[in-house]
Amino acid sequence: MREMSLAAARRTALAAQGFGSTRTVAAPNRARVMKVLDRTQLLQIDSVSAVVRAHYAPVFARIGKYDRTLLDEAAWTDTSRKPRRLVEYWAHEAALIPVEDWPLMRWRMRRYEHGRWAGMRRVVERNPTLGRDILDVITEAGACSAGDVERHLEIERPRRNGSWWSHSDTKVICEQLFAAGELSVHTRVGFTRHYDRADRVLPPDVFAREIAEPDAVRELVRKAAVSLGVATEADLRDYYRLAGGQTAPAIADLIEAGALEQISVRGWEQPAYLATGSRTPRKLEGAALLCPFDPVVFFRARTERLFDFHYRIEIYTPEAKRVHGYYVFPFLLDGELVGRVDLRADRAAGRLSVPGAFAEPGRGPEVVDALAGALREMADWLELDDLVVGERGDLATDLASAVAAG
Repeated sequence: MREMSLAAARRTALAAQGFGSTRTVAAPNRARVMKVLDRTQLLQIDSVSAVVRAHYAPVFARIGKYDRTLLDEAAWTDTSRKPRRLVEYWAHEAALIPVEDWPLMRWRMRRYEHGRWAGMRRVVERNPTLGRDILDVITEAGACSAGDVERHLEIERPRRNGSWWSHSDTKVICEQLFAAGELSVHTRVGFTRHYDRADRVLPPDVFAREIAEPDAVRELVRKAAVSLGVATEADLRDYYRLAGGQTAPAIADLIEAGALEQISVRGWEQPAYLATGSRTPRKLEGAALLCPFDPVVFFRARTERLFDFHYRIEIYTPEAKRVHGYYVFPFLLDGELVGRVDLRADRAAGRLSVPGAFAEPGRGPEVVDALAGALREMADWLELDDLVVGERGDLATDLASAVAAG
Protein backbone atom coordinates (compact mmCIF):
# COMPACT_ATOMS: atom_id res chain seq x y z
CA MET A 1 0.00 0.00 0.00
CA ARG A 2 1.38 3.39 -1.01
CA GLU A 3 2.10 5.86 1.80
CA MET A 4 1.62 9.62 1.60
CA SER A 5 3.05 12.17 4.01
CA LEU A 6 0.65 14.40 5.91
CA ALA A 7 2.08 17.48 4.17
CA ALA A 8 1.43 15.90 0.77
CA ALA A 9 -2.09 14.97 1.85
CA ARG A 10 -2.76 18.61 2.79
CA ARG A 11 -1.54 19.85 -0.59
CA THR A 12 -3.57 17.19 -2.38
CA ALA A 13 -6.71 18.09 -0.45
CA LEU A 14 -6.34 21.83 -1.06
CA ALA A 15 -5.57 21.41 -4.75
CA ALA A 16 -8.68 19.25 -5.11
CA GLN A 17 -10.69 22.09 -3.56
CA GLY A 18 -9.37 24.59 -6.07
CA PHE A 19 -6.61 26.28 -4.08
CA GLY A 20 -3.18 27.02 -5.52
CA SER A 21 -4.38 28.07 -8.97
CA THR A 22 -3.11 31.39 -10.25
CA ARG A 23 -5.76 34.10 -10.08
CA THR A 24 -6.35 36.05 -13.29
CA VAL A 25 -6.33 39.84 -13.38
CA ALA A 26 -9.71 39.99 -15.12
CA ALA A 27 -12.83 40.04 -12.95
CA PRO A 28 -14.24 36.52 -12.51
CA ASN A 29 -17.15 35.68 -14.79
CA ARG A 30 -19.95 33.09 -14.53
CA ALA A 31 -17.72 30.37 -16.00
CA ARG A 32 -15.08 30.89 -13.29
CA VAL A 33 -17.71 30.83 -10.57
CA MET A 34 -19.01 27.52 -11.92
CA LYS A 35 -15.46 26.13 -12.02
CA VAL A 36 -15.45 26.47 -8.24
CA LEU A 37 -18.48 24.16 -8.18
CA ASP A 38 -16.57 21.71 -10.40
CA ARG A 39 -14.15 21.47 -7.45
CA THR A 40 -16.43 21.65 -4.44
CA GLN A 41 -19.56 20.01 -5.99
CA LEU A 42 -21.71 21.86 -3.46
CA LEU A 43 -21.98 25.07 -1.47
CA GLN A 44 -23.53 24.86 1.97
CA ILE A 45 -26.30 27.36 2.72
CA ASP A 46 -26.71 28.84 6.18
CA SER A 47 -28.89 31.61 7.54
CA VAL A 48 -26.18 33.38 9.56
CA SER A 49 -25.15 36.63 7.87
CA ALA A 50 -22.65 38.02 10.39
CA VAL A 51 -20.25 38.66 7.50
CA VAL A 52 -21.79 37.31 4.29
CA ARG A 53 -24.09 34.37 3.57
CA ALA A 54 -22.15 31.13 3.73
CA HIS A 55 -22.62 30.04 0.11
CA TYR A 56 -20.88 33.16 -1.22
CA ALA A 57 -17.72 32.89 0.88
CA PRO A 58 -16.10 29.70 -0.53
CA VAL A 59 -16.19 31.16 -4.05
CA PHE A 60 -14.46 34.33 -2.81
CA ALA A 61 -11.85 32.24 -0.97
CA ARG A 62 -10.89 30.52 -4.23
CA ILE A 63 -11.12 33.21 -6.90
CA GLY A 64 -11.14 36.50 -5.01
CA LYS A 65 -13.48 39.44 -5.54
CA TYR A 66 -16.41 38.47 -7.74
CA ASP A 67 -19.90 39.72 -8.38
CA ARG A 68 -22.25 37.75 -6.11
CA THR A 69 -25.09 38.16 -8.58
CA LEU A 70 -23.24 35.65 -10.77
CA LEU A 71 -23.92 32.99 -8.15
CA ASP A 72 -27.47 34.25 -7.55
CA GLU A 73 -28.26 33.97 -11.24
CA ALA A 74 -26.78 30.48 -11.49
CA ALA A 75 -28.95 29.31 -8.59
CA TRP A 76 -32.16 31.31 -8.70
CA THR A 77 -32.83 32.50 -12.25
CA ASP A 78 -33.65 30.46 -15.33
CA THR A 79 -33.79 31.97 -18.81
CA SER A 80 -33.09 30.67 -22.30
CA ARG A 81 -29.90 32.72 -22.37
CA LYS A 82 -28.81 31.82 -18.85
CA PRO A 83 -30.36 28.51 -17.78
CA ARG A 84 -30.32 27.53 -14.13
CA ARG A 85 -27.06 25.79 -13.21
CA LEU A 86 -27.56 25.16 -9.49
CA VAL A 87 -30.48 23.92 -7.40
CA GLU A 88 -31.10 23.65 -3.67
CA TYR A 89 -31.36 20.38 -1.81
CA TRP A 90 -30.18 18.54 1.31
CA ALA A 91 -26.66 17.47 0.36
CA HIS A 92 -24.16 18.42 3.06
CA GLU A 93 -26.98 20.01 5.06
CA ALA A 94 -28.88 22.61 2.99
CA ALA A 95 -26.79 23.22 -0.10
CA LEU A 96 -26.57 24.37 -3.67
CA ILE A 97 -25.69 21.52 -6.02
CA PRO A 98 -25.43 21.27 -9.82
CA VAL A 99 -28.85 20.84 -11.40
CA GLU A 100 -27.80 17.55 -13.00
CA ASP A 101 -27.02 16.11 -9.53
CA TRP A 102 -30.61 16.46 -8.29
CA PRO A 103 -31.61 12.92 -9.40
CA LEU A 104 -28.73 11.52 -7.30
CA MET A 105 -30.78 12.55 -4.27
CA ARG A 106 -34.04 10.75 -5.15
CA TRP A 107 -33.33 7.95 -2.68
CA ARG A 108 -33.07 10.59 0.05
CA MET A 109 -36.28 12.26 -1.13
CA ARG A 110 -38.10 8.94 -0.76
CA ARG A 111 -36.80 8.62 2.79
CA TYR A 112 -38.00 12.15 3.53
CA GLU A 113 -41.45 11.58 2.05
CA HIS A 114 -43.11 11.95 5.46
CA GLY A 115 -40.63 14.44 6.92
CA ARG A 116 -36.94 14.82 7.73
CA TRP A 117 -37.39 14.71 11.49
CA ALA A 118 -39.97 13.71 14.08
CA GLY A 119 -41.34 17.21 14.65
CA MET A 120 -41.96 17.64 10.94
CA ARG A 121 -43.74 14.29 10.79
CA ARG A 122 -46.03 15.37 13.63
CA VAL A 123 -46.95 18.54 11.75
CA VAL A 124 -47.75 16.47 8.65
CA GLU A 125 -49.89 14.08 10.69
CA ARG A 126 -52.00 16.83 12.22
CA ASN A 127 -52.46 18.56 8.84
CA PRO A 128 -53.28 15.62 6.52
CA THR A 129 -54.63 17.79 3.67
CA LEU A 130 -52.43 20.88 3.93
CA GLY A 131 -49.72 19.46 1.65
CA ARG A 132 -52.20 18.97 -1.17
CA ASP A 133 -53.63 22.46 -0.59
CA ILE A 134 -50.11 23.95 -0.81
CA LEU A 135 -49.40 22.11 -4.05
CA ASP A 136 -52.71 23.29 -5.52
CA VAL A 137 -51.94 26.92 -4.64
CA ILE A 138 -48.44 26.77 -6.14
CA THR A 139 -49.68 24.97 -9.25
CA GLU A 140 -52.17 27.75 -9.88
CA ALA A 141 -50.28 30.80 -8.61
CA GLY A 142 -46.69 29.91 -9.45
CA ALA A 143 -43.68 30.28 -7.17
CA CYS A 144 -44.70 31.29 -3.64
CA SER A 145 -43.15 31.83 -0.26
CA ALA A 146 -44.79 30.08 2.70
CA GLY A 147 -46.30 33.45 3.62
CA ASP A 148 -47.76 33.81 0.12
CA VAL A 149 -49.34 30.36 0.44
CA GLU A 150 -50.89 31.30 3.78
CA ARG A 151 -52.43 34.40 2.23
CA HIS A 152 -53.86 32.39 -0.66
CA LEU A 153 -55.33 29.87 1.77
CA GLU A 154 -56.45 32.64 4.14
CA ILE A 155 -54.58 31.04 7.00
CA GLU A 156 -53.95 33.38 9.89
CA ARG A 157 -50.46 32.69 11.13
CA PRO A 158 -50.30 32.54 14.94
CA ARG A 159 -47.98 34.89 16.76
CA ARG A 160 -44.50 33.41 17.23
CA ASN A 161 -41.46 34.41 19.23
CA GLY A 162 -39.33 34.88 16.10
CA SER A 163 -37.00 31.94 16.73
CA TRP A 164 -35.89 29.84 13.79
CA TRP A 165 -37.61 26.74 15.22
CA SER A 166 -41.01 28.45 15.44
CA HIS A 167 -42.06 28.05 11.80
CA SER A 168 -45.75 27.92 11.00
CA ASP A 169 -47.27 24.61 9.97
CA THR A 170 -47.49 25.91 6.40
CA LYS A 171 -43.75 26.63 6.32
CA VAL A 172 -42.95 23.23 7.86
CA ILE A 173 -45.02 21.40 5.25
CA CYS A 174 -43.50 23.46 2.43
CA GLU A 175 -40.14 22.24 3.74
CA GLN A 176 -41.44 18.67 3.92
CA LEU A 177 -42.56 18.86 0.27
CA PHE A 178 -39.16 20.32 -0.62
CA ALA A 179 -37.36 17.49 1.20
CA ALA A 180 -39.57 14.93 -0.55
CA GLY A 181 -38.72 16.39 -3.96
CA GLU A 182 -42.22 17.59 -4.80
CA LEU A 183 -41.23 21.22 -4.44
CA SER A 184 -37.97 22.92 -5.23
CA VAL A 185 -36.73 26.48 -4.75
CA HIS A 186 -37.52 28.66 -7.74
CA THR A 187 -35.84 31.75 -6.32
CA ARG A 188 -35.06 33.59 -3.11
CA VAL A 189 -36.16 37.10 -2.26
CA GLY A 190 -33.88 38.36 0.45
CA PHE A 191 -33.19 35.00 2.03
CA THR A 192 -36.78 33.75 1.81
CA ARG A 193 -37.40 30.64 -0.26
CA HIS A 194 -40.02 30.87 -3.01
CA TYR A 195 -41.14 27.33 -3.78
CA ASP A 196 -42.40 25.94 -7.05
CA ARG A 197 -43.18 22.46 -8.28
CA ALA A 198 -39.93 20.59 -8.86
CA ASP A 199 -40.98 19.64 -12.40
CA ARG A 200 -41.15 23.37 -13.24
CA VAL A 201 -37.82 24.27 -11.61
CA LEU A 202 -35.77 21.45 -13.13
CA PRO A 203 -35.26 20.63 -16.82
CA PRO A 204 -37.66 17.85 -17.91
CA ASP A 205 -34.89 15.32 -18.57
CA VAL A 206 -33.35 15.94 -15.15
CA PHE A 207 -36.68 15.70 -13.33
CA ALA A 208 -37.55 12.45 -15.14
CA ARG A 209 -34.22 10.74 -14.46
CA GLU A 210 -34.36 7.78 -12.05
CA ILE A 211 -31.15 6.43 -10.51
CA ALA A 212 -31.09 3.37 -8.26
CA GLU A 213 -29.83 4.10 -4.75
CA PRO A 214 -26.59 2.03 -4.98
CA ASP A 215 -25.67 3.75 -8.26
CA ALA A 216 -26.51 7.20 -6.90
CA VAL A 217 -24.53 6.64 -3.69
CA ARG A 218 -21.54 5.35 -5.63
CA GLU A 219 -21.56 8.50 -7.77
CA LEU A 220 -21.88 10.71 -4.69
CA VAL A 221 -18.91 8.98 -3.08
CA ARG A 222 -16.93 9.42 -6.29
CA LYS A 223 -17.79 13.12 -6.37
CA ALA A 224 -16.82 13.48 -2.72
CA ALA A 225 -13.51 11.75 -3.40
CA VAL A 226 -12.70 14.07 -6.31
CA SER A 227 -13.56 17.13 -4.19
CA LEU A 228 -11.52 15.93 -1.21
CA GLY A 229 -8.54 14.54 -3.13
CA VAL A 230 -7.48 12.22 -0.31
CA ALA A 231 -9.95 11.12 2.34
CA THR A 232 -10.90 8.53 4.91
CA GLU A 233 -14.18 6.66 4.74
CA ALA A 234 -15.57 9.05 7.36
CA ASP A 235 -14.61 12.04 5.19
CA LEU A 236 -16.28 10.54 2.14
CA ARG A 237 -19.38 9.69 4.15
CA ASP A 238 -19.70 13.15 5.66
CA TYR A 239 -19.48 15.11 2.41
CA TYR A 240 -23.02 14.17 1.36
CA ARG A 241 -24.14 13.00 4.82
CA LEU A 242 -24.23 9.32 3.85
CA ALA A 243 -24.38 6.27 6.11
CA GLY A 244 -21.55 3.81 6.68
CA GLY A 245 -23.61 1.02 5.20
CA GLN A 246 -23.85 3.02 1.99
CA THR A 247 -20.25 4.17 1.62
CA ALA A 248 -18.43 0.88 2.27
CA PRO A 249 -19.76 -0.96 -0.81
CA ALA A 250 -19.46 2.20 -2.90
CA ILE A 251 -15.78 2.55 -1.98
CA ALA A 252 -15.14 -1.11 -2.82
CA ASP A 253 -16.79 -0.67 -6.23
CA LEU A 254 -14.80 2.50 -6.96
CA ILE A 255 -11.52 0.81 -6.05
CA GLU A 256 -12.35 -2.09 -8.35
CA ALA A 257 -13.23 0.38 -11.13
CA GLY A 258 -9.93 2.23 -10.68
CA ALA A 259 -11.54 5.49 -9.52
CA LEU A 260 -10.03 5.21 -6.03
CA GLU A 261 -6.74 3.90 -4.67
CA GLN A 262 -6.43 2.81 -1.07
CA ILE A 263 -3.34 4.36 0.52
CA SER A 264 -2.07 5.25 3.98
CA VAL A 265 -1.38 8.78 5.21
CA ARG A 266 1.36 9.05 7.78
CA GLY A 267 -0.18 9.74 11.18
CA TRP A 268 -3.74 8.72 10.22
CA GLU A 269 -5.11 5.68 12.00
CA GLN A 270 -7.67 4.88 9.31
CA PRO A 271 -7.02 3.90 5.68
CA ALA A 272 -7.20 6.71 3.16
CA TYR A 273 -8.50 6.80 -0.39
CA LEU A 274 -6.91 8.81 -3.17
CA ALA A 275 -9.09 9.87 -6.09
CA THR A 276 -7.59 8.88 -9.42
CA GLY A 277 -6.20 11.94 -11.16
CA SER A 278 -5.73 13.94 -7.96
CA ARG A 279 -2.86 16.40 -8.12
CA THR A 280 -0.24 16.83 -5.39
CA PRO A 281 1.56 20.15 -5.97
CA ARG A 282 5.08 20.58 -4.67
CA LYS A 283 3.95 23.70 -2.84
CA LEU A 284 0.91 25.91 -2.48
CA GLU A 285 1.00 29.67 -2.26
CA GLY A 286 -1.67 32.21 -1.45
CA ALA A 287 -3.94 33.38 1.32
CA ALA A 288 -7.64 32.78 1.93
CA LEU A 289 -10.20 33.34 4.66
CA LEU A 290 -12.41 30.26 5.09
CA CYS A 291 -15.93 30.69 6.43
CA PRO A 292 -17.15 28.13 9.01
CA PHE A 293 -19.09 26.29 6.29
CA ASP A 294 -16.31 26.05 3.70
CA PRO A 295 -15.85 22.44 2.52
CA VAL A 296 -12.20 22.56 3.63
CA VAL A 297 -13.25 22.92 7.27
CA PHE A 298 -16.92 21.92 7.59
CA PHE A 299 -16.05 18.40 8.79
CA ARG A 300 -14.21 19.33 11.97
CA ALA A 301 -12.63 15.89 12.54
CA ARG A 302 -11.00 16.04 9.09
CA THR A 303 -9.81 19.61 9.70
CA GLU A 304 -8.05 18.53 12.87
CA ARG A 305 -6.59 15.39 11.29
CA LEU A 306 -5.40 17.19 8.16
CA PHE A 307 -4.21 20.52 9.60
CA ASP A 308 -3.83 19.88 13.36
CA PHE A 309 -6.38 22.68 13.70
CA HIS A 310 -9.01 22.33 16.41
CA TYR A 311 -12.05 24.26 15.23
CA ARG A 312 -15.54 24.69 16.62
CA ILE A 313 -18.21 27.17 15.65
CA GLU A 314 -19.18 29.16 18.73
CA ILE A 315 -22.40 30.81 17.55
CA TYR A 316 -24.46 28.90 20.11
CA THR A 317 -21.87 29.19 22.89
CA PRO A 318 -22.67 31.86 25.50
CA GLU A 319 -20.50 34.90 24.84
CA ALA A 320 -18.62 34.60 28.13
CA LYS A 321 -17.56 31.04 27.26
CA ARG A 322 -16.40 31.66 23.70
CA VAL A 323 -12.72 31.02 23.09
CA HIS A 324 -12.27 32.80 19.76
CA GLY A 325 -15.54 34.53 18.93
CA TYR A 326 -19.00 34.37 17.38
CA TYR A 327 -18.20 33.84 13.68
CA VAL A 328 -14.59 32.81 13.18
CA PHE A 329 -12.81 32.38 9.84
CA PRO A 330 -9.71 30.14 9.74
CA PHE A 331 -6.87 31.77 7.83
CA LEU A 332 -5.19 29.66 5.14
CA LEU A 333 -1.69 30.72 4.11
CA ASP A 334 0.56 28.80 1.72
CA GLY A 335 -1.22 25.52 2.37
CA GLU A 336 -1.42 25.76 6.18
CA LEU A 337 -4.07 26.99 8.60
CA VAL A 338 -2.01 29.56 10.48
CA GLY A 339 -4.57 31.60 12.40
CA ARG A 340 -8.20 32.61 12.80
CA VAL A 341 -10.17 35.83 12.97
CA ASP A 342 -13.56 36.67 14.42
CA LEU A 343 -15.34 38.83 11.83
CA ARG A 344 -18.41 41.00 11.67
CA ALA A 345 -19.72 43.12 8.79
CA ASP A 346 -21.47 46.31 9.90
CA ARG A 347 -23.12 47.27 6.63
CA ALA A 348 -24.86 50.35 7.98
CA ALA A 349 -21.53 51.79 9.12
CA GLY A 350 -19.59 50.48 6.11
CA ARG A 351 -17.20 48.61 8.38
CA LEU A 352 -15.60 45.16 8.53
CA SER A 353 -14.81 44.55 12.19
CA VAL A 354 -12.23 42.08 13.50
CA PRO A 355 -13.05 41.70 17.21
CA GLY A 356 -10.38 39.01 17.62
CA ALA A 357 -7.30 37.75 15.76
CA PHE A 358 -5.39 34.65 16.85
CA ALA A 359 -2.26 32.85 15.66
CA GLU A 360 -1.88 29.09 15.69
CA PRO A 361 0.88 27.63 17.90
CA GLY A 362 4.28 28.30 16.39
CA ARG A 363 2.93 31.16 14.26
CA GLY A 364 3.14 34.85 14.96
CA PRO A 365 3.79 38.26 13.43
CA GLU A 366 5.07 36.75 10.16
CA VAL A 367 1.48 36.00 9.10
CA VAL A 368 0.15 39.50 9.84
CA ASP A 369 0.83 41.24 6.52
CA ALA A 370 -0.82 38.45 4.53
CA LEU A 371 -3.78 38.43 6.92
CA ALA A 372 -4.17 42.20 6.66
CA GLY A 373 -4.17 41.92 2.87
CA ALA A 374 -6.78 39.15 2.91
CA LEU A 375 -9.02 41.19 5.23
CA ARG A 376 -8.70 44.30 3.07
CA GLU A 377 -9.62 42.25 -0.01
CA MET A 378 -12.70 40.91 1.80
CA ALA A 379 -13.73 44.39 2.91
CA ASP A 380 -13.40 45.65 -0.67
CA TRP A 381 -15.43 42.70 -1.96
CA LEU A 382 -18.19 43.44 0.54
CA GLU A 383 -18.02 47.16 -0.35
CA LEU A 384 -17.07 48.11 3.21
CA ASP A 385 -14.79 51.14 3.43
CA ASP A 386 -13.40 50.66 6.91
CA LEU A 387 -11.46 47.78 8.45
CA VAL A 388 -11.33 47.95 12.24
CA VAL A 389 -9.32 45.55 14.42
CA GLY A 390 -10.30 44.97 18.05
CA GLU A 391 -8.15 43.98 20.99
CA ARG A 392 -8.77 40.26 21.48
CA GLY A 393 -6.13 37.71 20.50
CA ASP A 394 -2.37 37.53 20.24
CA LEU A 395 -2.33 38.92 16.69
CA ALA A 396 -4.60 41.89 17.38
CA THR A 397 -1.97 44.54 18.12
CA ASP A 398 0.27 43.70 15.17
CA LEU A 399 -2.71 43.28 12.85
CA ALA A 400 -4.12 46.67 13.84
CA SER A 401 -0.75 48.26 13.07
CA ALA A 402 -0.54 46.53 9.68
CA VAL A 403 -4.07 47.63 8.79
CA ALA A 404 -3.35 51.20 9.86
CA ALA A 405 -0.18 51.21 7.72
CA GLY A 406 -2.27 50.21 4.71
